Amino acid sequence: MFEILKAGGWVMIPLVLASVAMVGIILERFWSLRRSAVLPPKLGPEVRAWARSAKVEKDHVEKLRGNSPLGAVLAEIVAHRQRSRDILRSKAEDAGRQVTHRLGRFLNALGTIAIISPLLGLLGTISGLIRMFLVITTAGIGDANALAGGIGEALVATAAGLVIAVIAYVFHRYFRGRVLDLAIDLEREAGLLIDSLEQGPEAAPARPAR
Repeated sequence: MFEILKAGGWVMIPLVLASVAMVGIILERFWSLRRSAVLPPKLGPEVRAWARSAKVEKDHVEKLRGNSPLGAVLAEIVAHRQRSRDILRSKAEDAGRQVTHRLGRFLNALGTIAIISPLLGLLGTISGLIRMFLVITTAGIGDANALAGGIGEALVATAAGLVIAVIAYVFHRYFRGRVLDLAIDLEREAGLLIDSLEQGPEAAPARPAR
């Protein structure tokens, strides 16, 4: 493996760094975008029951806000539950945009890696061709080893850049779609809470899950 990287020339250094960053982002996003972490399964129904109680304590709202991305959206609605439906929807949309922005963290970096990797590979190709032409200029075509080194540098750099770009692009599209799906589910849960608040308070309060 080291010999292959060495054959790719100096451009393999930024390509290796890009690949390491890509793997780190992919692993981090898989962990952060788990459905159970973004949308705890029982949180929505429990908050709907709790928010309709006669009294809502402020510290419980703050705990809910730090619970999860879903908790942050629902807490914004609960904090303004006495306001009109239009205001509640506006607050939910504002909170949803902020949460969705956080869910999409590092995806721009992943897209950048997908764009620049083939360009770095192309730069390595040009570097290898220049090296090959310099050999021809100085030593003629008789130095087969030097010519093979230039060709190898061009091919290895191109292949590495394309492989990194394909992987980064596939996961970028996958995570973008996952964020969109989670955002739709967040919007649905917010709508259910707003509809629940319009039904009036309940006699017995209930607390949301920790």
